[in-house]
Amino acid sequence: MATETFPIVDKRSGPPAPPPPPSGGGGDWGDHSFRGRSQQVALRTYLTGVWLGLGGITMMFVSFTSAMIVRRGVSFDWRPIGIPRLFWLNSAVLVASSLTLEMARRGARLGIAETFRKWWWITTALGVAFLGGQVVAWKQLAAAGVYMSSNPSSSFLYLLSGAHGLHLLGGVLALLVVALRRTVTRVPVEAIGLYWHFMDGLWIYLLMVLLYWR
Repeated sequence: MATETFPIVDKRSGPPAPPPPPSGGGGDWGDHSFRGRSQQVALRTYLTGVWLGLGGITMMFVSFTSAMIVRRGVSFDWRPIGIPRLFWLNSAVLVASSLTLEMARRGARLGIAETFRKWWWITTALGVAFLGGQVVAWKQLAAAGVYMSSNPSSSFLYLLSGAHGLHLLGGVLALLVVALRRTVTRVPVEAIGLYWHFMDGLWIYLLMVLLYWR
């Protein structure tokens, strides 16, 4: 069954075509919302899948942090590693990306394609900036002689931040795919939004763990 979409159109290509008429049912995206039972079921199905995936990611990072705490408690070669200052700037960038993502979702709910597209691209750019900042921070650590094999503390710092970076990269790619689409439905916007906010919260949690247990 076809789903209703709101168009994301380059201004040079002219104004978007009018949206199709509502197919009945509720919704919170105005005239451009998913409407009808089948669309709502599709949204719930995708969000359930995302939540299941996030559950697995949570278990993995809980295992990592638990191993770090236990290793620190029984280790005689543990040497605390200072958190790169750039991590704080990167954290601010990631938090800002969650805010811009909400601006994009608001534009989508109102059916304003230009607003959605602008804020969605800004969110994507901030995600790329965060990853780039993490790479720079790792290079700074290496320049200071701190490598993954230097001691257990540095190993976990690289492991936790690197694993988070890989998962966030998946989110950036998903953002980019949606940004390049001409039309967008509610499902990817809501699913990616959930994943992105989770990655944001996960990084704050990991940063606190690294600060307290370093």
